[in-house]
Amino acid sequence: MATVASKSVKDFVFEWEGKDRNGKPVRGETRAQGENQVTASLRRQGIVPVKIKKRRTSSGKRIKPKDIAIFTRQFATMMKAGVPLLQAFDIVGRGNPNPNVTRLLGDIRADVETGTSLSSAFRKYPMYFDSLYCNLVEAGEAAGILEDLLDRLATYMEKTEALKSKIKSALMYPTAVIIVAFVVVAVIMIFVIPSFKQVFSSFGADLPGPTLVVIAMSEFFVAYWWLIFGALGGGAYFFMQAWKRNERVQRFMDRLLLKLPIFGPLIEKSVVARWTRTLATMFGAGVPLVEALDSVGGASGNSVYAIATEKIQQDVSTGISLTTAMTNANIFPSMVLQMCAIGEESGSIDHMLGKAADFYEAEVDDMVAGISSLMEPIIIVVLGTVIGGIVVSMYLPIFKLGQVV
Repeated sequence: MATVASKSVKDFVFEWEGKDRNGKPVRGETRAQGENQVTASLRRQGIVPVKIKKRRTSSGKRIKPKDIAIFTRQFATMMKAGVPLLQAFDIVGRGNPNPNVTRLLGDIRADVETGTSLSSAFRKYPMYFDSLYCNLVEAGEAAGILEDLLDRLATYMEKTEALKSKIKSALMYPTAVIIVAFVVVAVIMIFVIPSFKQVFSSFGADLPGPTLVVIAMSEFFVAYWWLIFGALGGGAYFFMQAWKRNERVQRFMDRLLLKLPIFGPLIEKSVVARWTRTLATMFGAGVPLVEALDSVGGASGNSVYAIATEKIQQDVSTGISLTTAMTNANIFPSMVLQMCAIGEESGSIDHMLGKAADFYEAEVDDMVAGISSLMEPIIIVVLGTVIGGIVVSMYLPIFKLGQVV
């Protein structure tokens, strides 16, 4: 029970000023539970504290993969510059604007300071450091090339995050426009159409069919707007939760996304780029092929490729070549298979797969630019048809009245 209680105690960051044994002014930062603990720690170091102040920190934003990528790049730069490991953690953690990242790096630093290996310290936080990350760090520690592998890992994460950002940007614009269009239509149906209905009721004539349809839709919106918004919002929330947590839903949606008419090829190319980039990074770092395939499937971000990777791993472990196993999976483009075959024959699989990843990342760039330019006129036409159809339907009775007069 004492262990549980000690873990629940919250540490704070204290900024202090004091004088060392020679009377020279010194200043710094210390993570502790209170001022008394900071004072005791400084006195053990021969420092007489003059001023101790607790730093005000906000709760901070959640830690994103982009934050880990930035940390990896900074950490790799520090290591290449010859900065000692613990000092590198201090510098990177102190300069991060997100208090949660600073706290995470402080905890990892404390583990390393007690003798834990860097890879083991990272493995305690699987939410932020996946098996691929930890395996590469462990391989770097074992081979004595931690600086090089951290640099390779930082490059991999930067390319992966850039690829994700491009996909999100391609999907964000049409999604945002559709949401705004729905809100505009809802406002017209709830507030504008009822005003027209009151005007039309004084005409004393039969209304055109399109006008009656729009009025009926407006009456439904007015009567059940809370149900419509609640069903859409709740349905979207529960669907996203099921997509994240339910394996069957994930597989269904991943297969469906790959078959979409416009975005399907874009998602497929991005998944192939991430798959080949991950395998090239792992294999180039000296991780055995069978072990490298453990991390490749999950890093691809698509369950279809994750399941295929498991089958590829089984085939490779029985002695089948990587190219043959990938061909049997029947999901990889012929170019990737040819590049992999050349890499196996020349003994440079990581180099050839890296070239394939570069090619498909460039393809994603071109497709994102093309889709962005194509979606804009399509969305304008769709919105013009919907909004224009509503406006014309409401003005038809006025035109009819003018003809009668």
